[in-house]
Amino acid sequence: MHIIKLNATDSTNSYLRQLSNDKSLSNYTVVTADKQNSGRGQMGTSWESETGKNLIASVFVDVSFLQFNRQFYISMATCLALIKMLKQFSIPKLKIKWPNDILSENKKICGVLIEYMVKQNNLQSTIIGVGLNVNQLQFDNLPHASSLGKITGVHYNLDELLLGFITHLKYYLNLLEQNKLFQIKEDYESSMFRKDKPSTFKDAQGNLFSGFIKAVTDSGKLQILIEDNELREYDLKEIQLLY
Repeated sequence: MHIIKLNATDSTNSYLRQLSNDKSLSNYTVVTADKQNSGRGQMGTSWESETGKNLIASVFVDVSFLQFNRQFYISMATCLALIKMLKQFSIPKLKIKWPNDILSENKKICGVLIEYMVKQNNLQSTIIGVGLNVNQLQFDNLPHASSLGKITGVHYNLDELLLGFITHLKYYLNLLEQNKLFQIKEDYESSMFRKDKPSTFKDAQGNLFSGFIKAVTDSGKLQILIEDNELREYDLKEIQLLY
């Protein structure tokens, strides 16, 4: 595993993508940064982090073995690797908030941004970006955010967390390469936040409704059981879970 450590960059995902465009990268090449000037989240949201206090990392992985329409399994595998690593460090009450936020005690501690390199409708590789709140203790105007240190009172070594994550990521992506899709999906769904609990959602038009999270589809859509026992599917841009 090749690790590139930067003091600062606009985005570790962007840095790694440019690097992959310039030359051939070995599998599981990792870029980390103490500071990210233009950190990105899902759907163009920004992500702020105090310098040197959090794990900011992107990983290049060859996923040419995976069918294009199963790319969400990479997201599931990444979330499961994070959960597995965090359990090793005794982080409590871990859940996956669809599609790929990691929560502890109902607070967001980690976000994931996955980008794909595609050629002629075939997956070639992916860049998995992870932003894990570790030793940062202040989160201004972010009531749902927390960190490992804030939750446990422990100061963590970022390198140990990174190595643990990569170890488990290799394990779950190896399962994916072995086509053990059912196991990955079952493990992901069993870890989902608010699964089978009455929850409130907001749709793209701003309407509120109640339902029960039941599962995800292979393509990553959220399946919600609403009134009259109807099971509906929603994409990321179509729905927001309120909590």
